[in-house]
Amino acid sequence: MPLTKPSIENDALMARYPFLPQGNNFLKIVLEKNGVTVNDLIEEPWLEEVRARGRVRLLESVMHKEGVDSATTIDLSSDLGKMTESLSFLYAMFVVCASFNERLLARWVEGEASRADQLFGMDKENFILLAKSYISDIKEVPDKFGRNVTYWIPMSDFIELCPRISGNYWRLINRPVENGWVCMDSGAGETSQQRTARLIKERIREDLTNSCLERMNKMDDSFAELFSDPVERISKLLSEQVKEEMPMTAAIREDWPPCFESAVAELNQGINVNHTGRLFLASMSLVMGLSQEQTCGFFVNAPDYSADTTGYQINQIFERKYTPHGCAALKTSARCPVSPGDDRLCDQEWLTHPLKYLKAKQRRRFQDSGGTITVEKNGEKSSKEDNSS
Repeated sequence: MPLTKPSIENDALMARYPFLPQGNNFLKIVLEKNGVTVNDLIEEPWLEEVRARGRVRLLESVMHKEGVDSATTIDLSSDLGKMTESLSFLYAMFVVCASFNERLLARWVEGEASRADQLFGMDKENFILLAKSYISDIKEVPDKFGRNVTYWIPMSDFIELCPRISGNYWRLINRPVENGWVCMDSGAGETSQQRTARLIKERIREDLTNSCLERMNKMDDSFAELFSDPVERISKLLSEQVKEEMPMTAAIREDWPPCFESAVAELNQGINVNHTGRLFLASMSLVMGLSQEQTCGFFVNAPDYSADTTGYQINQIFERKYTPHGCAALKTSARCPVSPGDDRLCDQEWLTHPLKYLKAKQRRRFQDSGGTITVEKNGEKSSKEDNSS
């Protein structure tokens, strides 16, 4: 994040983007200007429209894979419209923080970040100002006809953010680089501005998450209790949605190692799993005998999901028969979710690879079943006896 944020004097712009780093001061001013307290935000009848808009933002984050709708019917040219749009964001954030539910937090943040990605990609007039709120610098280079602009960003920003996005475009080796600047040229039907907005989305997600976690740590139970009703409703909806999206195999495969189960669960929740985690998930699926179709299904809720890209990449992994990462590589890449004492099997000194975990689980299940083990492959179950010595 840049140490010095650009000043934004346009209230309509701030109401449209209340999640900006400059938004904290703006929201305080809106509350003071309209004489609104937090208690008013929770229960005052005249603020029902604000709460309704906040509930819509929450619902869209939880229920829709594409996140919060970028369109709004709120008139941002009026003082009432600015107040409604900005305080609806604040209300939704209070509900999320009062839930103390990191799954809900991740889902809501993804929805708001996806909305920001869409809006930033369209807002030509304010794009430089918005970008400089999240990255250290940016420059625009027009083509020789002066019609289209290509954006360049500092290499340090690109290197920090690109590992969180899958796809060949986001590898530094595939980007033109000049004097420490990385070219964000157009590609795959997206303009240079849209590509840059996609990168900035990662910074928005990080900033929102950190801000909410800080609020959660400071929030006491008595304050959180004020939001108990909306928290209960949205948590129930989230639970039902996650259950719907979870592949059946994810609920019944007791043999799965925690690292595999964690990758599946995070993708189902819309969390952006890094490159190592995705490669491990696909290669492990291959070894476990899952079909390419089942493996592709794990990625459907990924923030950057593309059916064509996912299908192509998984096909490459299956054709080339990639070997899954071992425990050491997963730990180095922050893809091991287990701490000492969490899982007795993972604590064993000999367990150096997730496949050993899988085999140990299957061996134990075989012994418990008296010599007959159920094998699941490509979604079909069959029983067989083990004749090995």
